[in-house]
Formats: sequence, structure tokens, C-alpha cells
Amino acid sequence: MSILLFVDDDLLIAQNKLLIASNSFLFCSYYITSSLLEKFRLIMEHEKMEVFHFSRLHGVFKPSPLDLSSLGGPILCPRNMWHYLGFIFDRKLSFCQHIDLYANKAISMVKCMRMLGNSVCSLVSNQKWLLYRSCILPIALYGFQLLLWTKALRIGQ
Repeated sequence: MSILLFVDDDLLIAQNKLLIASNSFLFCSYYITSSLLEKFRLIMEHEKMEVFHFSRLHGVFKPSPLDLSSLGGPILCPRNMWHYLGFIFDRKLSFCQHIDLYANKAISMVKCMRMLGNSVCSLVSNQKWLLYRSCILPIALYGFQLLLWTKALRIGQ
């Protein structure tokens, strides 16, 4: 069980092959975390809470909701996509949605580059190259190292 607490965000991570065990770990850690924060007079924002399960199972994967109502929390239904720090995770870590989003952003930026300049003169090739390197490549390659890392994890297992 891992607990990461930030100023305005908290993350409870449970790793287990059994979904029931994972949910029970999350339930217990939620209780402990909320009790500790309450003692320090800090507030957990229940409406911001999410549950996400990674799975390598083929076919339909329907995880059960995590019921925190007995602890004063919400009933959390697992999501299909998890957005965290600009990264888009799906259950199998395929990153197809992440790649589609950032590739489309980069393509629209390239299309917007045509509007730069004026009717008398446009950008010279050196300026276009600098604009491409400084504006488009960071968008297109956002999360590329994470993608390589998860691919290496899947190959190693």
C-alpha cells in the first residue's frame, strides 16, 4: 500500500492480483488517511476522489465500486481512463488515447504556424525550424519517456 499526499491532491495506491483484496486495502488506507488528516484539522475533498484499476485481462473487465459511505466518503465507481499530470492512462497502459490527444495537438499547432507572418512576408525557414523545435516537439513528445518505461515493464514480465 502506498499513500502520496500533495497540497491539493492525494493518491492511494494498492497493488494486488485480487480485486477484492485491493479494494479492502484502499478502504482501510482511506480510513487511516482521513483519520490522520482530521486530527491535523485538514479536509479531504471527497468529490475529487477517483478509483482506477489496472488490468491485463482480455475481454470485459468490470471492477466493483468502492463503497466509502460507512466512513463518510462517497461510493467510487472505477473509471476507464485516468488523467494524471497531463498523462492519460488506460487499464492496459497502451497509451493510445494519450498519443492521439497529443498528436492532434501537435498537428493543430503545425496548421496554426501557417497563420504566422503577414501578407508581405512569411517566416523564413530558420524561424520555422526554431518554432517547430520549441513549440511543437515538446507537445508531440510529452510523455514519451513514460511510454518507453511502461513498454519496457511489459516486455520484462
